[in-house]
Amino acid sequence: MSTEPFKIKDILYGLVVPILVAVLILLFPTVIRSLLDGAFPPPDMMTGDPGSPYAFLTVIFTHGFALMVMFGVPIILGLLWNKWAGGAAGFIMGTLLYLANAGYNIMYSFEAFGVDGMMNLYRDPSFIGNYIVCGILIGYIAGALNNKSYTFKRMLGASLTAAITVGFMQFILNMTVAFSAWMSQADPFTAFYQVLLPMVILGILAPIIAKVFTWYGLMPSGHY
Repeated sequence: MSTEPFKIKDILYGLVVPILVAVLILLFPTVIRSLLDGAFPPPDMMTGDPGSPYAFLTVIFTHGFALMVMFGVPIILGLLWNKWAGGAAGFIMGTLLYLANAGYNIMYSFEAFGVDGMMNLYRDPSFIGNYIVCGILIGYIAGALNNKSYTFKRMLGASLTAAITVGFMQFILNMTVAFSAWMSQADPFTAFYQVLLPMVILGILAPIIAKVFTWYGLMPSGHY
């Protein structure tokens, strides 16, 4: 089999597009977060200032974006490749987000409350469950239910089932074993839809992206 000749579009898809995506991802937790915090100040637990009623937008466009990428990759790989690829991707992505999120929140608690208020969130079971365990499950379930099908309806059903299942698990973890479970228990309805709504949206978007990949033949090698 002969090698494909080098084309100008190879630079676009192999170099320019990945760099632009990387820059965009970095902009969310840095520049975009700072701009949103300035426009919609978050609540201050030290002074009791409730902050802006629209501060949730900052969470959606930063933490929510990170979660959609983290869960979206395992779902798409599960749909396009198989359950093992989806589960493995979920483990890798979930572990990275677990390490980053736990570290960030530990530093936040230290800056806000000092040493006395600092908690070791690396041992928070909800962090491990929400990111690592749920990451594995969402990719595995999507891949197992889809079973290498290219039919959009089946991909949509598999993706939504995996996303909703994981959303329920996250809600239960946040209500029971999380170190901050008292915050979720204070307003269960808000805690529920804040977890489930993004997962439903992701469950719809992921198979659409996967289907577009199939149109352009962007499937993992060895998939048949």
